[in-house]
Amino acid sequence: MFNDDVPERSEQALREVESEDFIPASPHRANAHPSKPEIEARAPLPPHSPAAGRPELPAQPDEKPPEGRRRGLLHRRPVVLAVGAMLLAAAVGGGYLYLDYSEHFQSTDDAFIAARQSSLAPKVSGYITAVPVTDNEHVAAGAVIARIDDRDYRVALDQAEAQVAAAQASIETIDAQLQVQQAQISANEAQVEQARAALVFAEQQAKRYQDLAQTGAGTVQNAQQYSSQLRQQQAALASAEATLKLAQRQIEALKAQRNSAVASLAQAKAQRDQAQLNLSYTTVRAAQPGRVVNLSAAVGQFAQSGTNLTMFVPDQIWITANFKEIQLDRMRPGEPVTLEIDAYPERAIRGHVDSIQPGSGTAFSLLPAQNATGNYVKIVQRVPVKVVMDDPPTDLALGPGMSVVPTVRVDPTPPLFGRLRGWL
Repeated sequence: MFNDDVPERSEQALREVESEDFIPASPHRANAHPSKPEIEARAPLPPHSPAAGRPELPAQPDEKPPEGRRRGLLHRRPVVLAVGAMLLAAAVGGGYLYLDYSEHFQSTDDAFIAARQSSLAPKVSGYITAVPVTDNEHVAAGAVIARIDDRDYRVALDQAEAQVAAAQASIETIDAQLQVQQAQISANEAQVEQARAALVFAEQQAKRYQDLAQTGAGTVQNAQQYSSQLRQQQAALASAEATLKLAQRQIEALKAQRNSAVASLAQAKAQRDQAQLNLSYTTVRAAQPGRVVNLSAAVGQFAQSGTNLTMFVPDQIWITANFKEIQLDRMRPGEPVTLEIDAYPERAIRGHVDSIQPGSGTAFSLLPAQNATGNYVKIVQRVPVKVVMDDPPTDLALGPGMSVVPTVRVDPTPPLFGRLRGWL
């Protein structure tokens, strides 16, 4: 049997739930834990009530913390807050000082030591007889690197000198012949004068006897005889003059021979000079001070002309720094540079900017960039800058290819950090 008053009690309980969802907590629990929200118990609902399927809502904590707790952090940790404020101020000030300091300098890690290194090779071939240097040795200008057997070249020099002597003797012989020929010309000129004098006398005789024969005082035979002598004297004069011309022509021939002998002498001297050069080439020397690197020459080795005996690194070195093109705005030749070499990080070397290449590095490469294409992407280019050391250290082994970090001071005015340090 069912109880008729159940629906009435259920409706009354539902109204109580809708009007008061939670039963307030006891005053004792609220005062015991003021910082924690009190868990309120929901009134039981009848099993057939419409509100029985509604989800229970969690209790809402107090939105405002107590006033005492909110002021507790400031009162309990004032030192932490002060230290934090000081650290923040120091970080901001240090960052500003760093930015101000960095604006006065430009640096790059794309830099290396460069030099005009070259290979030493003999100009003549032969067997190597001596190698008085060793690897990585520093040599002065004119120092001997290697010697080649010079006996063949000395023989060639002696032969060339003999040819020079023969050419000189030939010239001296021709000069003597010229003197003899000049004397012969003088004799021929005298004969010509004698023939001319005899011809004048013969003309006078022939005319005299021709007149006598016409007047009858002389014979026709005498006139004919002196006429014949006149013609003989004319022929003798012509012969003397021809002999004189021949002697004079002989002078010209001797002069031509002498010119040829002079040319032969010059050729012989050139051969002698070449032989002397070949003899000097048997000694391979250093043209400037530097270091011997990668030595491959050995005693007894047959060295062909042009064979690489060793690499040579001169003392004159510099730094090639590839700065970005956006770093060159205030960079000028002569500005001071601080150099940090990776191999010697504890040493700071001073230098200066010598020159800036008028063009990027890719513009002078084997395959330069072709920007006139459809797929163009702008890339910041690097420009080589030549940096020269003011006082290169002699106690360090510096050579091409070693990495360097140069720092160029582009602003001569002191930074704020420097001014503060000066004031302090």
